[in-house]
Amino acid sequence: MTTALYSGSFDPVTFGHLDIIRRAAGLFDRVVVAVGAHHSKSARFAPAERVAMLTEALATLPAEVGARIEVATFDGLVVEAARRAGASAIVRGLRNGSDLDYETQMAGMNGAIAPDIDTIFLVASADVRHIASSLVKQVAALGGPLDALVPPHVARNLTLPPA
Repeated sequence: MTTALYSGSFDPVTFGHLDIIRRAAGLFDRVVVAVGAHHSKSARFAPAERVAMLTEALATLPAEVGARIEVATFDGLVVEAARRAGASAIVRGLRNGSDLDYETQMAGMNGAIAPDIDTIFLVASADVRHIASSLVKQVAALGGPLDALVPPHVARNLTLPPA
C-alpha cells in the first residue's frame, strides 16, 4: 500500500487544497492530510477547528475517494510526520513559480533529512490556481464573496468573529 502525506496549515481549507487532496487520492492508496499545529505560526482557526472544517469538506468527496483519506494533526518536521504516517511520499501543491522555488528548497531539505521519502509536486488545476488561504481571509475580512474559494461551511466560519 502506498501512502502519501499532504501537510499544510489549512487556515482555512480552500478549493485549491481539496483539488490537490482529491488528485493525490487518485495516485496513492492512502493520503494522510496533516494539519500543522505550529505554535509559532499565527492562525485564524485553532487546529481542532481546521481539522473539523477539513473533515466536513472531505465528506463531500465521492466515498471511494474519501475512504483513502485520513486527517491528522502534527507539530514539528513534516518528514517526521510522514515517517509516523508510514508515508513514502510528501505531496505538495504548486500554484505558480514562487511556490515552485519555495517547495523545491523544502523538498531538498526534507530529502536531506529523510532520503527515503520523496516529494511529489502536483500543479494546481487552472480553476483554483489563484486561491490562497491568506487571500481568502482578506476577502472575508472585507466582506467579499467566498463561494468560489471555499466550501460553504468554511465561508460561514470566516464570517464569525475570531475565537
